[in-house]
Amino acid sequence: MPYEGHRQGRAEAWEGGSALAEAVARAAHAAQRDKAGRPYAEHLQAVAEGVRARGGADDLVAAGWLHDALEDGVLDESWLEAAALPQRTKDVVRAVTKRPGEAPEAYARRILATPGARLVKAADLAHNADPARLAVLDEPTARRLTAKYAAMRGYLGLTAED
Repeated sequence: MPYEGHRQGRAEAWEGGSALAEAVARAAHAAQRDKAGRPYAEHLQAVAEGVRARGGADDLVAAGWLHDALEDGVLDESWLEAAALPQRTKDVVRAVTKRPGEAPEAYARRILATPGARLVKAADLAHNADPARLAVLDEPTARRLTAKYAAMRGYLGLTAED
């Protein structure tokens, strides 16, 4: 069941900045593990920190915390719509949410069309493609993911500096 906390009306305002998004994301993903068996919140934290390190404003850091919430089903669209979050945070979370059966090129076009989404996806891809994270996976999975992440970086026009 998707996380039900922090709906508009419960969350007083966007005064907590990305700290509110962090709290919601940690609670919503609490039971989730990544492909290597690590707590999923570690990935979310790395993405949020990557967004900040790339110069992202607090609303984009919040999107970094929440970037996988809809895709992973831990939050739903009605939660996002009602949440006391800036519109840009909501727009970016929607943009970086992969849709079933969606071609990677279409996914990349949506990201590129949404202000701030490319920066969040760059931080996500950087952490996903971290050699230390990939090293703990079996070789076929690591190869497949490396190729997938490289292709998406190409679609988004990301360089090594991004």
